Amino acid sequence: MAMMGGGFGPSMMMSLRRDGSVTKQRLRPGTVRRIAGYARPYTRQITAFLLLVVAGAVIVIANPLLMKAIIDDGVLPGRTGVVIGLAVAIAALALVDAGLTLAQRWFSARIGEGLIYDLRTEVFDHVQRMPVAFFMRAQTGALVSRLNTDVIGAQRALTSTLSSVLANVVSLVLVLGAMLVLSWQVTLVALVLLPIFIVPAKYVGRRMSALTREQMQLDAEMSSVTTERFNVAGAMVAKLYGRPEDDAEMFGARAARVRDVGVTVAMYGTVFRVALGLIAALATALVYGIGGVLSVSGAFELGTLVALAALLMRLYGPLTSLSNVHVDVMTALVSFDRVFEILDLKPMVAQKPGAVPVPEGPVTIEFDDVHFRYPAAEEVSLASLESVARQDSGGPSYPVLKGVSFTAEPGQLIALVGHSGAGKTTMTSLVSRLYDVNEGAVRINGLDVRDATLDSLRDTVGVVMQDPHLFHDTIGANLRYARPGASDEEIWEALRAAQIGDLVESLPDGLDTVVGDRGYRLSGGEKQRLALARLLLKAPRVVVLDEATAHLDSESEAAVQVALKTALEGRTSLVIAHRLSTIREADEILVVHDGRIAERGRHEELLARGGLYAELYRTQFSSAA
Repeated sequence: MAMMGGGFGPSMMMSLRRDGSVTKQRLRPGTVRRIAGYARPYTRQITAFLLLVVAGAVIVIANPLLMKAIIDDGVLPGRTGVVIGLAVAIAALALVDAGLTLAQRWFSARIGEGLIYDLRTEVFDHVQRMPVAFFMRAQTGALVSRLNTDVIGAQRALTSTLSSVLANVVSLVLVLGAMLVLSWQVTLVALVLLPIFIVPAKYVGRRMSALTREQMQLDAEMSSVTTERFNVAGAMVAKLYGRPEDDAEMFGARAARVRDVGVTVAMYGTVFRVALGLIAALATALVYGIGGVLSVSGAFELGTLVALAALLMRLYGPLTSLSNVHVDVMTALVSFDRVFEILDLKPMVAQKPGAVPVPEGPVTIEFDDVHFRYPAAEEVSLASLESVARQDSGGPSYPVLKGVSFTAEPGQLIALVGHSGAGKTTMTSLVSRLYDVNEGAVRINGLDVRDATLDSLRDTVGVVMQDPHLFHDTIGANLRYARPGASDEEIWEALRAAQIGDLVESLPDGLDTVVGDRGYRLSGGEKQRLALARLLLKAPRVVVLDEATAHLDSESEAAVQVALKTALEGRTSLVIAHRLSTIREADEILVVHDGRIAERGRHEELLARGGLYAELYRTQFSSAA
């Protein structure tokens, strides 16, 4: 089992089993090196911060020594001037200490918030580049937890933990040195009680670390549950099909575990602090007892006794913290490691070095002996991003497309028909490169889409699905997502072409109308027409359409059909057909069956053959004739 560099010994992290128990896992190699890489841009700030921490630690021993001097050199000899001078020095040190504290906090905030910014933006950008298959498996709440809770935990590793370790080391060395100089005999007696506290402190520290890791996983799961239940789609399903009592019981069970862990953490922390205070008090009593007797007998100065007692109170805290430094550091590193887990997931769909833009001009789409299977779980996701904390077992997934070949010439409308699960949606996904083929090639104007720049591919291909997604934002912002620089005039032109301009004009806020989560404040037909307006504003040369009128009423369908004619005019189009009108207007119909193109031709030709298409027509389309 590998040892992690840096002298910390075996590097462990925790994961949560389905039954709630905690299992040990090792931090992956290179975690510490990667942390150093993230800290490198802040080297100057970290150096200044650490110097301030050292200066603060020096003040820790200065005050007790000044107290000793006040008593021994001022009060007892009756020297008023010395007392006043040393009191002023103590006040000055207090002001310096306050200034150091403010400066430390400023540098700590600059470093910490900067690190949070760096990690959050990198994780956000990386997750956005992940394939659709990743989002189909990962739970939103778990991703949000990595982006928030774990990133903040990683930040603390470079600020709170680092400063604490350094301050404790410096304080321990200076305090212990001062105590030994004042009276090595009393110091050794005081240290006799230390093992009584350190041994249980180590156990408490390890247990606290495990509980902290479990809390992180439980928080991620709670976030996933609430995200799924509280978005509009989840809330609607829960209202229509859910069992509120069962959902409440499930949530209550998880919340109860969070409560129990929180109570346990609170009690361990309290026991830890109480034990520290108790041992420190006992040690102080011992010092006062022995030192007091020596002072009465004249073998010990009173100021020395007071200074030793004050220094002793500053000794046990650093000793205790440093006794658990391994646990503290490892707990902090877990957050970094969980963030790195996400960053180490390589997107299956990525831009190749040397990629070129899609060639200009009218577009030809070519499928050349395309074979495809959906990726297995371990290829695209992490078990820790799913509430069940496991991935599917078994070998590779079954093939979805098996040697598909066809060509869509410029301006042609190709209709895809077939039973559910035949592979129609998969074919449209490959054109926009939501997935990459396993064998064969998908080409646009002769260029393999895998060799095209992602930006040019997005500009070339426009997609409208049956259930288009709108962000919880204004109508204008949703449309400008497709074309950020679009003017209001261009947006209104797209809205009118999509047969929804009059409706938007009638709204009190016009383009500033907020559509709600996923556009649920709009009807199905209105959402479809806004999606088509977004497509028209983008003005792609290729339109991929999962028939947008499949689930609309007749009035909405008529409006959308007019908008579709505008969207498809002059563009190469690949349409999953649910309506007879689309089939009749298609330049070619591809009948997809079991991952293959079983038949192809125009409507009348395929009907005359009496094959699979004729059967599909009788069962799915004849009622619309």
